[in-house]
Amino acid sequence: MTWIVLLSLILFGALLVMLEIIFVPGTTVVGLLGMIFSVLGIFYAFLNFEVSVAYFILGITLMINIGLIVYGLKSGVWDRFSLKQTNTTRTYDDRLVGLEKGQKGLAISDCKPYGKIEVEDKIYEAKSSGGFIEAGTPIIIDKIEYNKIIIKK
Repeated sequence: MTWIVLLSLILFGALLVMLEIIFVPGTTVVGLLGMIFSVLGIFYAFLNFEVSVAYFILGITLMINIGLIVYGLKSGVWDRFSLKQTNTTRTYDDRLVGLEKGQKGLAISDCKPYGKIEVEDKIYEAKSSGGFIEAGTPIIIDKIEYNKIIIKK
């Protein structure tokens, strides 16, 4: 009966360590529980067996747990959870193509300071550099900077 309890503690601890490494890496709760069960198994061995047998069980338990950890790190389990690609595209890079300083257009909504403008039959959002501009007012593009259109009357 003593051997069954000992083997159950150590194998359950090793199983939990293996589950931590292969199936739920990064949570540490399952791995910590596995280590606790392994330590309880070793403690149980020192209580119920001779010291030489208990040290042998300690060595075997350490080899099993360290072997599982090394296997988990070398097996590439962590590669499934790591980001392999980077996003190199940018948003709205070409929306201002064709616009330049000095172009004329029309404010189609009130700009206080942001509003909608129309330049060459296209609608853009722009910022007024001089304050309020009423809808229907002719505007001129003053600046284009950092993907923003700055307008004036």
